Amino acid sequence: MSMQDLIQTMEMLREAHGSLLELAKEKTKVLVDNKVEQLNLIIQKENKLIKHIAVLDQQRIEVIGGYLIARGYNPNPRITISDLIRIIFKLEERQMLSEAQQRLLTVLEELRDLNDLNEKLIQQSLFYIDYSLDLFAGSPDDDAFYHHPKHTGQLSNQTGYFDRRA
Repeated sequence: MSMQDLIQTMEMLREAHGSLLELAKEKTKVLVDNKVEQLNLIIQKENKLIKHIAVLDQQRIEVIGGYLIARGYNPNPRITISDLIRIIFKLEERQMLSEAQQRLLTVLEELRDLNDLNEKLIQQSLFYIDYSLDLFAGSPDDDAFYHHPKHTGQLSNQTGYFDRRA
């Protein structure tokens, strides 16, 4: 295996993660607009891309193993690109690999930041839904104590439509 095979695999990984980044940007808009059907479609696309990325990552491991064997090293599936850069003697190969790694890391960092934002949006949405349900169904503390109907003047202390004690 050659260094060019590894660079090509890393570029394919960068492109796949770039596609995930675009989907994450779409997801942000969909979450803000509360479009559940579109969110489901985006998640399906993301799942396909994640499977593709797993295949590419396995290919990266195999290419690194082949490169190490060709250079007289024992293959190690846990070796990282940073580790490989340290053992490469040719300056040109080291530089090409470092640049490919940096391009991939840039996309990964941007993807991580956008995923963090989307996670916060989802958490806020879930908080709002929970809050709305509490307002609609009444506070759970209202049902914590028994109140005799004659003393309260009402038949029930429940303010919502749902019996939350079930």
